[in-house]
Amino acid sequence: MAKKKQDGEKQRRADPNVVGLRAEVVEQPITDTLETNFMPYAMSVIVSRAIPEIDGFKPSQRKLLYTMYKMGLITGGRTKSANIVGQTMRLNPHGDAAIYETMVRLSKGYEALLTPFVDSKGNFGKVYSRDMAYAASRYTEAKLSAVCGEFFRDIDRDTVDFADNYDGTMREPTLLPASFPSVLVSANSGIAVSMASNICGFNLTETCRTAIELLKNPKHDIASTLLAPDFPTGGELLYNADEIASIYETGRGSFKVRSKWRYLKSENMIEITEIPYSTTSEAIIDKVTELVRLGRVREISDMRDETDLSGLKLTIDVKRGADPDKLMAKLFRLTPLTDSFSCNFNILVAGMPRVMGVREILTEWSAWRTECVKRRVYHEMEKKHEKLHLLRGLGKILLDIDRAIAIIRGTDEESEVVPNLMIGFGIDETQAEYVAEIKLRNINKEYIIKRTQETERLETEIGDLRDILDNPRRVKDIIIGELRDVIKKYGAERRTDVVYDDIAAVPDEDDDVPDYPVNLFLSREGYFKKITPLSLRMGGEQKYKESDGPFLTMESHNRGELLVFTDMHRVYKTRVSDFEDTKASALGAFLPAFLNMDEGESVVYALNPGDYAGSIIIFFENGKAARIDLSAYVTKTNRKKLTGAYSDRSPAAAFVEVKSDFEIAVYSSDERAIIISTALVAPKATRTTQGVSVMALRKGQKLVGVLPAGDTPIADTKRYRVRSIPAAGAALREGDREERQLSLEIN
Repeated sequence: MAKKKQDGEKQRRADPNVVGLRAEVVEQPITDTLETNFMPYAMSVIVSRAIPEIDGFKPSQRKLLYTMYKMGLITGGRTKSANIVGQTMRLNPHGDAAIYETMVRLSKGYEALLTPFVDSKGNFGKVYSRDMAYAASRYTEAKLSAVCGEFFRDIDRDTVDFADNYDGTMREPTLLPASFPSVLVSANSGIAVSMASNICGFNLTETCRTAIELLKNPKHDIASTLLAPDFPTGGELLYNADEIASIYETGRGSFKVRSKWRYLKSENMIEITEIPYSTTSEAIIDKVTELVRLGRVREISDMRDETDLSGLKLTIDVKRGADPDKLMAKLFRLTPLTDSFSCNFNILVAGMPRVMGVREILTEWSAWRTECVKRRVYHEMEKKHEKLHLLRGLGKILLDIDRAIAIIRGTDEESEVVPNLMIGFGIDETQAEYVAEIKLRNINKEYIIKRTQETERLETEIGDLRDILDNPRRVKDIIIGELRDVIKKYGAERRTDVVYDDIAAVPDEDDDVPDYPVNLFLSREGYFKKITPLSLRMGGEQKYKESDGPFLTMESHNRGELLVFTDMHRVYKTRVSDFEDTKASALGAFLPAFLNMDEGESVVYALNPGDYAGSIIIFFENGKAARIDLSAYVTKTNRKKLTGAYSDRSPAAAFVEVKSDFEIAVYSSDERAIIISTALVAPKATRTTQGVSVMALRKGQKLVGVLPAGDTPIADTKRYRVRSIPAAGAALREGDREERQLSLEIN
């Protein structure tokens, strides 16, 4: 056995491939690993994938559009999308699914862009639908939209740089020379490493006019021409001057967009025809369905999606007698029918990501576009220089055409014709080649006159082009003229209406909530019931689960609020009206589920805060107590989870609501008690305070309960009453040991 073991050990030493051989571990600083492996990946995602550049496109979008341009799809008919996707893979080393998704987003059929760049045919899905999937690429067709002419008109005139594709077999543009600020016209978003970009769309006409005015006057008031963002899904933008100004200035901020609707009185139904860009019809229906199920919206009998080829339409059947205006106000408040759009104008400029406001973006675009125009003008001037150079050589020869013919006729070899012309007339090789290629029929008086006139025209045009390069004002005029042409050809009216009224004057939620007295019951296991006084009188005994029983009762009203404390040191705020009226025979709503508590989280107390004028004293097992003003739990939302509601240094033993000071009895686990006034526990400024020591506990003992002094069986209160805290208390006599349940009805 020992010999076999030794043989196995020798084999492992001899054969490095034997499983179980220990590999040598080489330590490497984590900073080196990050620099070598992570940083190149992060920069690749930022620069080459997720963040759009100043021309308005991400690399994947630019590669797709350029491929379609090279396929000749800017004119003529459409071709199968699968064909386009396959051709794009020569530039974009990704799978066909990713390329096709890029095309879908840019398409007219998907309706994600105010100015779509792909003229599509077939099912491309809809941006406002989560479930309406686009068809496979083999079933759809596409070509470039007419507006793409503004990207490729100057692409072959040295306006932008070109680079090799991923395998070096093709050249592709690093940017597209857009003649208008498509970076603001096209909504775009992307998530990179440690940064993101989320650009809302603006109306093409407004954006171009703003760019024109900024070119004329850098101090132009942007808000006077660029009203607000615009979305292809329409809706109504709730205008807040401060929010829009912040977005225009910093590139960050948010604003709200709400749906458009109409009420058909004859059919008692509401039709929603436009929704916010950032949501979907399915998300809206799901939320409305949830509200109806929970009883928070009772005015709806049915809701359905009636979207068809004519466009989006969500229909709501309204119950008889319900007010449609109040119903929609409630739905705007509680559902994605009103949604926020968060802006983050993060754009690559010269390869560096920058978060910029609208003014800075348009300034950068103008500078970049100025460079494109200058490069185009210089390219044209060089072409004319080349032509002029040829004509000047021709002019020298035309002055003595007979001599030129003699030189050609006297040359023995064809290869010597060009050198002999160069020597005979003092011209260079390019000019001599041009002269040698002239047909004999063109050597006439008319041809000579035309060439002479063309020389004069070229000299004039070159002078004009040089003046453009030397005069920034003329370059600006060219850009402005192109922007005006874009407005004339492709300008369109706004789709998203701007609502200047203070709609954010959100209607009071209580306006449409009926108010009536109710009795509230909470069981030990967290079941909650809301019962009207009439139902309570007519009903029988309260029903609980076999292991459950009564814990708290209180009187309130339907428009009241409820603060629910849990054993995880949190408070949940909810409205009484959120719960359905029930009967004594029902178990009620299970609060941990109703309030979406974490698994294992339990209710330990609840109270009706009223006007938040009082305070609450929380007694802890370690003998301390913290008095906290109820105003510390005020929130502006209908339901909100507050963490750090009270101290977590010791488990809570009892909660006492205090509106005016009174005497309470405090009990310990070793059957001792003290009676104190709540005035001895001073209010604290923070919710998480441990408060003050109330009861001096013996080792291993803890505080176990609190009762109003008047609710205890204690007859001789002087025995237990103390004037200062902490106090050890007195041992309970036999007749003072009866246990009673603490009620919420403490005043």
